[in-house]
Amino acid sequence: MVRDKDMPPMTPWAKARFDAEKPGYGPRGAPGGNDPILQCDPIGFPRVMFMPTPNELVQLHDRVLQFWEREHEWRPIWTDGRTLPTDLDPTWFGYAVGHWEGDTFVVESTGFNEKTWLGPTGFPHSEEMRVTERYRRVDHDTMLYDITVTDPKAYTKPIVAPQKTMKLKPHEEIEEQPCVWSQENEFAKRIREPASHSPAK
Repeated sequence: MVRDKDMPPMTPWAKARFDAEKPGYGPRGAPGGNDPILQCDPIGFPRVMFMPTPNELVQLHDRVLQFWEREHEWRPIWTDGRTLPTDLDPTWFGYAVGHWEGDTFVVESTGFNEKTWLGPTGFPHSEEMRVTERYRRVDHDTMLYDITVTDPKAYTKPIVAPQKTMKLKPHEEIEEQPCVWSQENEFAKRIREPASHSPAK
């Protein structure tokens, strides 16, 4: 979402969480990594938006449904005029409402649990996280995507990601790719854990 060096300063609460995390890959990778997705927990939102797998939007009369190939996950974005609830049970993908501002579809989300990371290196978020997205289709095949994450319990200022360009791929189909624990565990034992023990070159 945002390069590590561009993340805003963390609060003491978030720094303690970050220091306890053990990614399975990258410069902070460690044996027995505790990235939730290594246990086949849902990747959560907004991290799923930055995975190199396709997603699609389906517009209905009262909502937009968003589907991701990653984990075969989906979420509704309500467009029937409702406001965000104030007392939500926290979930992996939160609760989203959307409206149009000219040619831009604006989505506000809240109600996230604290079980997911913002990215693969372990940056946490709290249940206070609120996400604002802007989708703007600039031509038939191109959509511009902007996202801002506000979480005062975890970061001293909002996280504003660089604008992402999404391209329409009309001949690509969303495949079924659930996270299967037996496969994930076998991959960890055969590849990820041996690699994490190898000396850096």
